[in-house]
Amino acid sequence: MVQIEIDGKSVEVKEGTTVINAAHQIGTYIPHFCYHKKLSIAANCRMCLVEVEKAPKPMPACATPVNAGMKVFTSSPKAVEAQKAVMEFLLINHPLDCPICDQGGECQLQDLTVGYGKSNSRYHEEKRVVFHKNVGPLISMEEMSRCIHCTRCVRFGQEIAGVMELGMLNRGEHSEITAFVGQTVDSELSGNMIDICPVGALTSKPFRYAARTWELGRKKSVSPHDSLGTNIIVQTKSDEVKRVVPLENESVNECWISDKDRFAYEGLRSNDRITSPMVKQNNEWIECDWQDALEYVQSGLSGVKADHGADSIAALAHPMSTVEELYLLKKLMNDFGSSKIESRLRQIDNQIPSGTNWLGMPVEKLEHLDRCLVIGSFLRKDHPLLAARLRKAAKSGLQLMRIDSGSDDWLINNTTGIKSAPSNWINQLIELACAIATEKGINAPCQVVEVSDQILAFAKKLISGQEKAVFIGNTALAHPNYSQIDALATWIASSVGASLGFLGDGANFVGAQVLGAVSSGDQGGIQAILHSKVKAFVLLNLEPMVDLPDPLLARSALQNAQTVIALSAYASDDLLELADVILPITPYAEQAGTYINIAGEIQSTQASVKPLGQARPAWKVLRVLGGLLELPTFNFNTVEEVRSVAIGQYENKVVMPTHQSIEVNAQLESHTSSTYERLADVPIHFTDPIVRRSAALKLTLDSKKALKVGLPKKLFEEMNLKEGDAIRISQGESKVVMPATLEKELVDGVIRLSAATPASSLLGSMFGLLTLERV
Repeated sequence: MVQIEIDGKSVEVKEGTTVINAAHQIGTYIPHFCYHKKLSIAANCRMCLVEVEKAPKPMPACATPVNAGMKVFTSSPKAVEAQKAVMEFLLINHPLDCPICDQGGECQLQDLTVGYGKSNSRYHEEKRVVFHKNVGPLISMEEMSRCIHCTRCVRFGQEIAGVMELGMLNRGEHSEITAFVGQTVDSELSGNMIDICPVGALTSKPFRYAARTWELGRKKSVSPHDSLGTNIIVQTKSDEVKRVVPLENESVNECWISDKDRFAYEGLRSNDRITSPMVKQNNEWIECDWQDALEYVQSGLSGVKADHGADSIAALAHPMSTVEELYLLKKLMNDFGSSKIESRLRQIDNQIPSGTNWLGMPVEKLEHLDRCLVIGSFLRKDHPLLAARLRKAAKSGLQLMRIDSGSDDWLINNTTGIKSAPSNWINQLIELACAIATEKGINAPCQVVEVSDQILAFAKKLISGQEKAVFIGNTALAHPNYSQIDALATWIASSVGASLGFLGDGANFVGAQVLGAVSSGDQGGIQAILHSKVKAFVLLNLEPMVDLPDPLLARSALQNAQTVIALSAYASDDLLELADVILPITPYAEQAGTYINIAGEIQSTQASVKPLGQARPAWKVLRVLGGLLELPTFNFNTVEEVRSVAIGQYENKVVMPTHQSIEVNAQLESHTSSTYERLADVPIHFTDPIVRRSAALKLTLDSKKALKVGLPKKLFEEMNLKEGDAIRISQGESKVVMPATLEKELVDGVIRLSAATPASSLLGSMFGLLTLERV
């Protein structure tokens, strides 16, 4: 630690701390543009010049490390004169277009010009013009003449997103920020460039010209689109969500959000929104009032119970549902006599280990890992901000290992992977367990097999670390033999002293398990429910043909039911076909609710806007329905009362019960069929009903790729295909024609055909066998 003096105030800081960070510790503001606390030092704007005693000239505070006894003056005449001189240079070419700039009112340059700018300019030549660039549907670069070359956007791409998508061309006054020739900005974190741009050069394309910042109302909220529970600020005007930006929370999302969290709000006012209850009569949909709709539901459920028993009724809920919704849905089912409720919509294994699947550690601890094994995950797309944490850890020495089919690049240094077909993942884990047992001189949990050199290197690397973790990804959770993956991963983690974590989907992936809104192990999860003779379904926040793992099985189960009740904000084609009544409920922005994130943190939100039309929060609908069914203790008046009963024993964080794995009984398998194994990711912009309806996200490269079928290089060349050629894919009796795309890193024998898309809704299980032919 060293002691320095800033503007007469003494402060003790770590050796190597920069002057600007030392100043922040005592609340002293130093003007700056290129500096950002999460990015590397560039020192190219020079706005942070300060006077340092005995220094011959002003020094940049962002790039000057402290020394013992240093005296710094941030607002002395010498410092202020230097700062004003820099500001004059920055404004030489800046256009005078504040009245039409989307950044107006929250522009760093505008704010600092008030304090450091002059009332007139000594520069009378013409200002330069930089032509606009089209970099995709999310970021607008229409006014790049405003750019001051702070390079924050360039550094963000390289250091946080992991890919350099923007760079600087030319020199001097001809310098300009641009994308690579013919390329767009496609990172799943790209929208953060808008936030960190200190001027109006990069703005939000969907928000462009929609409102002025001072017109917007602001409410803190939580994104429901993945299990991290990203903290956000929902900005509104005239009871409509106009923009979503990050709310800084170091323990969850730092100061970043994914593009999915940022732009999904467009789906809140989709044309598919339902504004009044709907009942199907003679195969025609009729709008009605709430009383008639709820009495229809009450009559239907009571009739099924009387004819077939209460256990012929099942409830399926999307894990994006709030704690209050899940609790009341579970209570409704249990009090009515049914035990069939499930929110793990893609977990198809019949044997589900007991306990709660969660991250196994605080989110912040990811940055301090030095060894990490991830099994069956599209990490970068499934969990963009967790991937960013691991990307940061890799810069400090993290060795990341992955077992999957090699379909995507995680953009993380020090990553080694074992690529194999999904059916072979268990074989790889058996080998890894045997290698660890041999290295540590302990008994293996399974029959000892021969170990490859690559697996042996994995084992040695995993054993050698200090802070270690094993994570089971979304795709592995959906694997037909997930229980054996879980058992082997549990043994591996325990044997090497690593924590075991699970990377699930939906903001209440953990919350649903804590509340018990999942079926018990002996019922076999979602597949068992769909295969059983269920006569009445209650669907909450889901669209069955895209949110369930086997669309054909889901269609058959719903068609064979006597009644299907959908609590949904949207009228999708499959609900209009398969449901008998649709009750309009509110999405997250129109209601208060609680989420328990992947690390067990409890986060509550308030409504940002009023409900649309006659839509009502699902917890209120379930409360009234419980009353109509004459169930006891459904007399809740407020969402806080429901929350208190549901998770009242916890304050800010849930204490997780111990995960109980089943016994390892896996054997080596091999797949020798002439067919190809299907690898089904859930694309980043297809995860839930809100995201799927965002107009901007539909136009992204990720969304376009999800509508194509990915082939490995060998097969692509054997079929003599070109990018976009049509091929016919068959799964059982079902066929679909899709454009093909080359995936160079995909393992041979595997085809990536995404779930949750219109094409996949015509096929069967996420993990099936496919045949294909050129059209």
